[in-house]
Amino acid sequence: MHLTVSNKGWVVIPAEFRKKYRLQPGAKVRMVDYGGVLAVVPELQDAVAQGYGMLKGAGSLTKALLREHRKEYRRGK
Repeated sequence: MHLTVSNKGWVVIPAEFRKKYRLQPGAKVRMVDYGGVLAVVPELQDAVAQGYGMLKGAGSLTKALLREHRKEYRRGK
């Protein structure tokens, strides 16, 4: 898809992308330079809330670390 930059530096994001990424008027986006490739990246509304649970595993990391520490302690005795 080709876009045109206006004399004011504006670029219109096509409707299909605005719908796909739920970009409403006033939405914040970032322009990221990946060494010659420009990307328009939507900002997260609440990064903590949206990221919550995305690294959720099969168990408690705290419990796993405590088990591992106990094993190491027993080996050291």
